[in-house]
Amino acid sequence: MNSEKELNLRLYIQREENRTHAPYEKELEFYEMVKRGEVSRVKKHLEERPIDHVLDMGILSENSVRNLIYHFIVSTAMITRFCMEGGLDRETAYSLSDLYIQKVDHCILEKEIANIHLTMALDFAGRMKQLKKQKIYSKHIVMCIDFIYDHLHERITISELALMTGLNENYLSKLFKKETGVSVSDYIRDKKVETAKNLLKFSTLSYLNIGTALAFSSQSHFIKVFHQATGYTPKEYQKLYYRSNWTVEEQKKSEMPIL
Repeated sequence: MNSEKELNLRLYIQREENRTHAPYEKELEFYEMVKRGEVSRVKKHLEERPIDHVLDMGILSENSVRNLIYHFIVSTAMITRFCMEGGLDRETAYSLSDLYIQKVDHCILEKEIANIHLTMALDFAGRMKQLKKQKIYSKHIVMCIDFIYDHLHERITISELALMTGLNENYLSKLFKKETGVSVSDYIRDKKVETAKNLLKFSTLSYLNIGTALAFSSQSHFIKVFHQATGYTPKEYQKLYYRSNWTVEEQKKSEMPIL
């Protein structure tokens, strides 16, 4: 089989028809979103860009339903590996993957596939979110943690959390530190830095835009906080680690075949 000849023909046709695949960074950013347990962002992303309406996916089959099933399987496999990398136990991850692939195998409508894809991604994201709360926290601290994860792109204050939980600010501050081991402000800062690191690695946003998107008070404040946490400026970190996460070595570690 002359794959080079066929590949060149396919690339020529795609150029002529102005068809391109989805940007690699966007795919990684979505998988990282699931891995971080950002349920509300995953839901919003897939409601705006459901798998059955994505125009820049490759054509894996001339049959539209089969084509979508193949893409579903690829997406599920990637999400499974990313979540295992994030701490989800192997048996749960693989079994969940098998469960949803078996479900989609019976689909005859594209909309059915899209609905299962949304359910699958939210299931994985929800489990990753729970992993971040493995310690047994009180109801009010769980409410705070959920709120922080869902509002990392905003400025979050202790008064806002106190109002939401119905607790006194001072009491909430002491309770939060007692249960998590860190202050509310340090917890928010650490989660913003964690998100910034992932955006610097996988998104095409500049570090200046990332600082703004995560509601840091100024660019200098973002740079200072990031440097204190990582030992690098955001610019240095992006230069070192952009696109570096999904390496051949990591694929081997997770026993994922190189496609």
